Amino acid sequence: MTRKVISVREDACFKQIAAVFVAHAVGAVPVLDGEGRVTGVVSESDLLREEPEGPPGTAPGDGVRRPSRCDLARRLMSSPAITVPEAATLADACRLMRDHHVRRLPVVDRLGRLVGIVSRRDLLKPFVRPDRDIEREIRQDVLTRSLWMDTSRVRVSVRNGMATLSGTMTLRGDTRTALTMALRVDGVVGVIDDLLWERDNVPVRQGF
Repeated sequence: MTRKVISVREDACFKQIAAVFVAHAVGAVPVLDGEGRVTGVVSESDLLREEPEGPPGTAPGDGVRRPSRCDLARRLMSSPAITVPEAATLADACRLMRDHHVRRLPVVDRLGRLVGIVSRRDLLKPFVRPDRDIEREIRQDVLTRSLWMDTSRVRVSVRNGMATLSGTMTLRGDTRTALTMALRVDGVVGVIDDLLWERDNVPVRQGF
C-alpha cells in the first residue's frame, strides 16, 4: 500500500474538496472523522452529479445538478466506504475491488483508522519481483524457517514467476503444505508440483 494518503475531514467544504482534487490530481479521497477513521469516500462524481432531468423550470439536458457550495464532505461522500484491513491478503484486496468495481481501497487498522491506500497498480507490483528474489524467499522463509519438516531434499526453481518444487519429502501431507505456502509468496503466479513423497499420510475420504 501507499502510506501517504490524500484525504479530507468530514467537515471539509465543497471548495476545499475540489481544491484537493485539483492540487493532487486525484479523482477520489477517503473522508475521515475526528479520530482518523474512514467514514466514506468522496469523488469528483459526487461533486458533479447528473440527473436525468433538470430542476423545475429548466429544459431537458440542463440537468447537471451541482451540490450546494455549503455542502460538507459528510453529506457529499458515498458511505459506508469499501475498505480493506491492513492484514488482508492480496487476494482479499483483489476480490473486494472486483466485487465492488473500485480501483482503490483505503487500508484501515483494527479500529478503522486510515493507514494507507492500495490501488490496482499496487497489487501488480509483487508480480514484477525478480525470479531470484522469489526463489530465495521460498528457500529461506518457506522451506528453511517456516516448515517444521525435512526439506533438505527439496529443490526450488522460478521462471517468470512460476515456481517449481522438486525432490523428495517424507510425507505426502508435507508436500501439500510446502506447495500451499510457496503459492502465497509475493510474486508467485503459480506452482508446479514435481515433488515425490515416501509415505502417504493423507486420509482417504469415504464415499457414500
